[in-house]
Amino acid sequence: MAYKNQQQFIDVLEKEGELVRIKEYVNPHLEISEITDRISKTPGGGKALLFENTGYAFPVLMNAYGSERRMCLALGVEHLNDVANDIEALFKLLASPKENIIDKLKLLPKLGQFASWMPKVKSGRGECQEVILQGPDADITKLPVITCWPKDGGPFVTLPIIHTKDPNNNTRNVGMYRMQVFGPQLTGMHWHKHKVSAKHFNEYKKLNKRMPVAVALGGDPVYAYSATAPLPENVDEYMLAGFLRKKKVELVKCITQPDIEVPSDADFIIEGYVDPSDELIWEGPFGDHTGYYSLPDWYPRFHITCITHKKNPVYPATIVGIPPQEDAWLGKATERIFLAPMKMTMVPEIIDMDMPVEGVFHNLVIAQIKKDYAGQGQKVMNAMWGAGQMMFNKILVVADEGVKIQDYEALAKYAFKNLDPATDIYFSQGPMDVLDHSCSKMGFGGKMCIDGTAKFEEEKEEGLESGVWGLGLNTLVITQRFSEVHIVNASLLEKEIPVLILSVKKSRRGHINELHQQICELKELEGVKMILYVEHTVDANDLTVALWRFCNNLDPKRDSYLYKPQNSNSRLQTPNLSSCMGLDGTIKTKELDNFQRDWPNIIVMNDETIKAVDEKWSRLGVGEFLPSPSLKFKGQMYGEEAVAS
Repeated sequence: MAYKNQQQFIDVLEKEGELVRIKEYVNPHLEISEITDRISKTPGGGKALLFENTGYAFPVLMNAYGSERRMCLALGVEHLNDVANDIEALFKLLASPKENIIDKLKLLPKLGQFASWMPKVKSGRGECQEVILQGPDADITKLPVITCWPKDGGPFVTLPIIHTKDPNNNTRNVGMYRMQVFGPQLTGMHWHKHKVSAKHFNEYKKLNKRMPVAVALGGDPVYAYSATAPLPENVDEYMLAGFLRKKKVELVKCITQPDIEVPSDADFIIEGYVDPSDELIWEGPFGDHTGYYSLPDWYPRFHITCITHKKNPVYPATIVGIPPQEDAWLGKATERIFLAPMKMTMVPEIIDMDMPVEGVFHNLVIAQIKKDYAGQGQKVMNAMWGAGQMMFNKILVVADEGVKIQDYEALAKYAFKNLDPATDIYFSQGPMDVLDHSCSKMGFGGKMCIDGTAKFEEEKEEGLESGVWGLGLNTLVITQRFSEVHIVNASLLEKEIPVLILSVKKSRRGHINELHQQICELKELEGVKMILYVEHTVDANDLTVALWRFCNNLDPKRDSYLYKPQNSNSRLQTPNLSSCMGLDGTIKTKELDNFQRDWPNIIVMNDETIKAVDEKWSRLGVGEFLPSPSLKFKGQMYGEEAVAS
């Protein structure tokens, strides 16, 4: 369905019991973030929150997309798969052979629907321009821009729908990039080098011309989703929005940047420009969706020339941080919606796809395929790593029809049953998300594919023994022999998943590799196929947290150590009869790992804000008291700054 505006969406959320209005004063500096963090981590994502008393003229909407139900409401569907089914049906209709005039005539209604989805620029002003502020009155500091985390560089606009155009062909791009507020008419523009808006900026730089930019906030909730969607460069995000809402998006020209069109029904429009001749600005840190701070870097300056808004606008915002957060549900929508296009265009054998929350989107992707021949897992690996934003994927797990991939325990059991660590784990290098702090070089690092499909005869190595899974392992065998190992999680062995997770304190170069080879020679570890090493501050028995930390801290190509059994006498006891892959998910430092970049800290709220929210919780009207999620993670920090010390 198409929402008339953001207010109608808020009304629907309230009617459906999905919204809580908070009338108690809450400070946009950290307090809104802390309350939202507590609510978003409750089972199912909690409720959407409308903060009506912020000390500013405008209320703040948070966690609006923060559950599967609210994501479905935003997209106007009962189930997220409904959108994927619509797209797949459309692809099949357009791709099917048209042998006669009747078949061609049947296509006409769909072609008419295509036209109805295309955005339309209307004359005159829109609802978003009922109030126009220019000059000194165009002051972004008058908006309730939130400061999310204690070590953030300042307040950030976190849900901006950013409009740019290619100066050569006038092609529009709509993206979402955070904006740090530096002053009344100045913000940063955090677009990464891989993003389309950054390419537009480079074209303006060649022409030595100012680049017009407009930022929308609010409007139909599908706009914000479409701005995050991994679309090809030549596909207009507002065509996707029109398809999702089954109604074209009406656009109006900006007041001071008339080359840019924006949604008529938006709550706020921030107009301005980026000047390629400007010096870049030092932007950040920012508590990011990885659960770690993204550290400062140089980015373009955005100069504000005009702010327009509705008469009664609501300022939408979001926070990201240690998962789960609201953005997990935006990612789940992308996972469902873009499965069909991937299947129809690049990976025809793909059946399903899953992006676990612990993998924070790009770190971990699971693909299920219909396997018909040897080597098909590798074929899918290469296709997916070459598919748009899937190029940022770090760990890819491929399974076949023999298991339900959303059942993680069954998936792990099945994949490892089919896995020879020496032959079925593949490594590569390529472009990585700029936010991936584990790469030795920014934006470039290692990738790993685990082929957990059932193997054809051509894929099997002769003479391999599967072992006995290390059942009944006494963890003291490891902790007593190796003092650097603080915790051993052997719980997966009891489920016939041959994986150990160890909390380890490193103290020397090459420590994890050396430790891995020694541990694998223990007779008691016979049959264990993989060992994951995490920081000693992380509880290896807390599987969710351990996997989140592990996935973030791993560069698979650099941090992998394969143990191969030897026929020679072991230094300890009888050697392991099978290969075992060790993966180092610990912090990397210059001293111990020759890692030359700064390593970021995890995101934790400060004690003052936690105390302030504790004291006002009973007056918020959001239900029973919830302790701060940050309390669980304070012992895992390295110092108090954004950079780990």
